[in-house]
Amino acid sequence: MNKLSGLIAATFTPMHEDGQVNLEPIPAIVDRLVSNDIGGLYVCGSTGEGPALTSAERRDVAEAYVKATAGRIPVVVQVGHASNWEARDLAKHAAAIGADALSALPPTYFKPDSMDSLIDCLSEVASGAPELPFYYYHIPRLTDVSFSMAEMLRRAPEELPSLAGIKFSSFMQHEFQQCVNLAEGRHTMLFGVDESYVSGHALGAAGAVGSSYNFMAPIYHAARTAFDEGDAKRAFELQAEAGVLIRTMLSYDGMAGFKTMMRTIGLDCGPSRLPLRSLDDAGRKALAAELAAINAAQWLMK
Repeated sequence: MNKLSGLIAATFTPMHEDGQVNLEPIPAIVDRLVSNDIGGLYVCGSTGEGPALTSAERRDVAEAYVKATAGRIPVVVQVGHASNWEARDLAKHAAAIGADALSALPPTYFKPDSMDSLIDCLSEVASGAPELPFYYYHIPRLTDVSFSMAEMLRRAPEELPSLAGIKFSSFMQHEFQQCVNLAEGRHTMLFGVDESYVSGHALGAAGAVGSSYNFMAPIYHAARTAFDEGDAKRAFELQAEAGVLIRTMLSYDGMAGFKTMMRTIGLDCGPSRLPLRSLDDAGRKALAAELAAINAAQWLMK
């Protein structure tokens, strides 16, 4: 697999109205993402409600995305689980279906109490598919696991040899910069905060993984082009505009707002699974009115 780069969509898991997983929309979702120059897919992460799915459902969703992608862009499957053994089995399955890479959250009930413990946990997970590149999913605001990622990179060559990089979804940009400096071509740093995409790109991110890339990729492509062409002012203006759109969506029960946007662009992913909330018709209409007032449609994917 080539190193991950560009915009990487953290994919949604479509669901029927009764909360059962619905695999039918996945091929259309993938086709839309590919046609909008998305560089890879990140499956069963936070956006995909991976922690709320059964292991059987996660296998089905991963297989559906790999099959629909058909090798056009890389697919990373997030396999983290409260049970390291279950995560290891999900890793084996990801390799068997042809996923391009693995990723994993740390265990989040019985948490690692040190970097030694975290590396031991990740090593066990990665052993399920040692041939696949492995990306650690660092999102301390949700996992409450916040050890130094710079230390992980320093120790990985000997202690976690399949580590290919880190999906860095912390707001600590100074730590991200330190990791970029340490990566030195050996590891790939993926930035995971949509609201600061341009900052991550400026700091040297190889790519970015995010939820909003599923439906508003054009504004990020425009921001990156502006930055790369030397117009940093315009790039950050576009980033600020993206931030307004994201905050508006998140004000409608978080993930519910994002799933509503998929419906808006013609890719209905259904409701979210509890404890996440879903919008009713009134909520969707209110969100649509707010987005129309700020001309969001100009940046939505066609």
